[in-house]
Amino acid sequence: MFGKKDKTNVLPGDGSSNYSDSQILRDLAKAYSRELKWRRIFKFALLGLVILYVISAMRIAASVGGAVSSSAPHVALVELSGPIGISIGVSADQINQSLRKAFAAKQSKAVVLRVDSPGGTPVQSAEINAEMTRLRAEYPKKPLLVVINELCASGGYYVAVAADSIYANPASIVGSIGVRMDGFGFVGAMEKLGVERRTLTAGTNKALLDPFMPSNPGQVTHLQSMLDDVHQQFIDAVKQGRGDSLSETADLFTGLVWSGSQAKELGLIDDFGSLDSVARDVVGVDAIVDYSFQPGFLEEFSRSFGVSVGAGIAQKMGLDFGLR
Repeated sequence: MFGKKDKTNVLPGDGSSNYSDSQILRDLAKAYSRELKWRRIFKFALLGLVILYVISAMRIAASVGGAVSSSAPHVALVELSGPIGISIGVSADQINQSLRKAFAAKQSKAVVLRVDSPGGTPVQSAEINAEMTRLRAEYPKKPLLVVINELCASGGYYVAVAADSIYANPASIVGSIGVRMDGFGFVGAMEKLGVERRTLTAGTNKALLDPFMPSNPGQVTHLQSMLDDVHQQFIDAVKQGRGDSLSETADLFTGLVWSGSQAKELGLIDDFGSLDSVARDVVGVDAIVDYSFQPGFLEEFSRSFGVSVGAGIAQKMGLDFGLR
């Protein structure tokens, strides 16, 4: 009727739905809020891509600069920094690729592997150790030296013992010759909460290390024998690498760590030194060229996205054990 105001509005494109002014405003506010949220997500993603691109460009520039100076006599440097493993840090493929390039360089007078690592997986550590041994045999006149920075423990030391000589700072942390497997149990908490675990398996031991079930003595015995076997492989590698310089004690292979000065007394290292002092005083060359693996932009981006996912999958499958 004329003279009366309709208090409702019809939503454009939908003649069957009536909305009040306040409902329209709420819907518009929600839509605007969602748009702002996605804009922020896009900005952060774009910023992350830009940062990764800049890092990649800087690494490429550094490698180009290193390639120019590699035409003169130099010490070839390979950095091993962080945990050793495919999904948790630096992989054997990356380190071994760098070592091969460092040894193959005609003007490299020695190869220095600088280690700063808490350890890693047994397989990856052993693969680097084996490649170092092979390269030493292939290039007998080119010494392979390890310089320990802050930390060289467990899998990191497994790698280090394959070198001709090991150098460290008196305050460096060295050792941890042992193997571990981590787990946890919620059985007591579940009983208090009245929660029942229901798991079906095809295979008696398929639910190995299930944290929601009581530990099985037979399975624990089996896992301990497996750890002991890997530990013995570690011990054998240390004895083979260090030879007569090693001073065996009752606690040398128990997983303890020592300072650099204590490690020298035990024969775990040969002498004190830094990268610069080893290059200058041991090799006799001041110039240092970095041959460390530099991932490309796409690889760096995919790794930053995939590392946490891969590590999570490994933990879910009960594979989170190693030389640490």
